[in-house]
Amino acid sequence: MKAFLYGIVELIAKIHNHLMQMNNEYEYNFSDKELHFLVIGILGMAFVFVVYPVFKWLAKRDHVMVIAWIYVFTLIIVITFAIEIGQKVTNTGNMDFADIVFGIVGFIVMFFAFSIVRGVYHGILNFIRKKREREE
Repeated sequence: MKAFLYGIVELIAKIHNHLMQMNNEYEYNFSDKELHFLVIGILGMAFVFVVYPVFKWLAKRDHVMVIAWIYVFTLIIVITFAIEIGQKVTNTGNMDFADIVFGIVGFIVMFFAFSIVRGVYHGILNFIRKKREREE
């Protein structure tokens, strides 16, 4: 996971350098804030065009729990990074990548346990429903 995140950071740095080089070569003279406005705006819209059809497809197939998991997983990643960055800035703890990994794994393990309990619950309900249908 650590290598994956470092790879993402390196990719973002390369893209950033390329955009800054293009900004200078073509003499657009966009400020850093204007570039963030454009890039994040375009990136966000690209995500909308990808995520919306996927979520719509999942919702039609009654997979709302998958949508909720994706949303919560994204929030967990943001929150764990924010906590670690906050610890570094405020000197209230050590900024440690392992803390981020353990936090995310904690969510995954607890969600897995929840999924098992939920699956058993829905299995029992389906069993009872089918048994009633056979009796009628």
